[in-house]
Amino acid sequence: MLRRAFGLTEQGAKNFKLGVFCCALANLVLMAPIGILFMLVNEFMNHLTTGSPLPELLPYMLGAVAILVVIALTQWAEYANTYHKVYDESARKRTDLAEHLRQLPLSFFGRRDLSDLTNTIMKDCADQERLFMHIMPQLFGTGISTTIIVVSIFFYDWRLALAAFWVVPVALVIMALSSKYQQRKAKVMEDARLVMSDGVQEFLECAQEIRATNRSQDFLDTLTGKLDAFERSQIVSELTTGACITSAQAFLKLGIGTTVFVGASLIVSGQIDFMVYFAFLLVVTRVYDPINIVLQSIGELLTMRLSIKRTQDIAAEPVMAGSSSFDPEGHDLVFEDVSFSYKTGERVLDGVSFCAKEGEVTALVGPSGSGKSTVAKLAARFWDVDSGSVRVGGVDVSGVDPETLLADYAEVFQDVVLFDDTVMENIRLGRRGATDEEVLAAARSAMCDEFVSRMPQGYETLVGENGARLSGGERQRISIARALLKDAPIVLLDEATASLDVENESQVQAALSRLLSDKTVLVIAHRMRTVANADKIVVLKEGRVSEQGAPEDLMADPDGAYRRMVELQSTSASWAI
Repeated sequence: MLRRAFGLTEQGAKNFKLGVFCCALANLVLMAPIGILFMLVNEFMNHLTTGSPLPELLPYMLGAVAILVVIALTQWAEYANTYHKVYDESARKRTDLAEHLRQLPLSFFGRRDLSDLTNTIMKDCADQERLFMHIMPQLFGTGISTTIIVVSIFFYDWRLALAAFWVVPVALVIMALSSKYQQRKAKVMEDARLVMSDGVQEFLECAQEIRATNRSQDFLDTLTGKLDAFERSQIVSELTTGACITSAQAFLKLGIGTTVFVGASLIVSGQIDFMVYFAFLLVVTRVYDPINIVLQSIGELLTMRLSIKRTQDIAAEPVMAGSSSFDPEGHDLVFEDVSFSYKTGERVLDGVSFCAKEGEVTALVGPSGSGKSTVAKLAARFWDVDSGSVRVGGVDVSGVDPETLLADYAEVFQDVVLFDDTVMENIRLGRRGATDEEVLAAARSAMCDEFVSRMPQGYETLVGENGARLSGGERQRISIARALLKDAPIVLLDEATASLDVENESQVQAALSRLLSDKTVLVIAHRMRTVANADKIVVLKEGRVSEQGAPEDLMADPDGAYRRMVELQSTSASWAI
């Protein structure tokens, strides 16, 4: 139940129960000084009324010291089994969440907003860390210890107990009735937080374009409005929660009044003596504090249920699983009647069929939006097809674990992702454990020496966040070097030379031609001269294969789509400004 309700791991659920036990024990021990005080006052009262000797203080002092030691031990046990254990559980949850995200299909990231995911991974995990450190153990532990005390008091004198604690269920009812309203306001606040985060991220990512179009002030005004909206919603949410908790806590104070009134009435009628009444007043003044903590914890829990739900929603997403063994007969890449859509009703590919043979270069060409990049991503199982099949060496890729499958793939896509690390380590990402000599050989083949030689630390130079210190062509050459280093039997090139100048493009293509021999190569390009020497051309149009074959055969068709694209690009090459 704990794992399902709060998203705890198995070890976390065990630690949580131990933490609750320690918290309950610590709260019960904190009531012990009241017993010492009651016995001491009782002996003094007996001395005053009966003339008995004054009580000896040494036993009480020793008892107080012993209780202080026990309190220190139980407080330490509570701290160790809540704070320390929660840090461990928080680390496990973050690791499990990252591991789960790693196994999700890319379609999940297409559906989810990046700021929302960032908030879930960073803020929601931190919120839950605080929840299980400061709130949940106290809520359950204090609730258990308070229940034990209240039940015991009812056995002692049910009339005074009823007078003292009739307010508790009413306060809990107030919290229960206001829970949906509190959660609604918390949801509005979280939605405003997401809008604000989106705005900040958009402003930072598009700073160059915003300045270039002289729209900085307009964007800042819009962003200020989003920040103000979040601030207002946060104030309303916190005021709502605070008002509900304060109302319930204020209602508890009525219990002191009814205890005084009922106790005084029972003393006057001779039904109880003064010491019983005194004991109840001591207990009541002490027991309301943990009940206040319970009410505060309930309010915090209601607010944080959204955080728990978001992380649980991610954990419930089905992963892209498959067999860990992959033994294809060769590496022919076959698309058979493949249809695919990123969103329901918006078909990107419709009945695509072709074969990219091992040892050949197969080029995908066609207008923008025809589905070329989608074909490459389906080939590597970044997504799963809606219908049809993608097979490598006769093995359907949908039945193979993505990481196992991708061991046989090297990719160079149009959008290059680099890490804020050295040039050397960004290239070494292509093959874990590659030697420096192997990395440098791949870098030279991808023509990286030309720009790395100008860097202050050469291959040990940091490239900045996502390669911010590099040009587009330099970033793409590092990506090509990665693919060359991996030396996988299947190579996917999506506009791999799009950001290179003519001289470097020719040199890189020569390197690719030498190093990609005997591999299954799938090339995507818009410039027809880039794929003129391909073994096979597949022309895509509106998500369908309009024609395929050798370049010379397609050029022989006077009405063919490929010939028309070649002629149009030849004509455009003569344009001048």
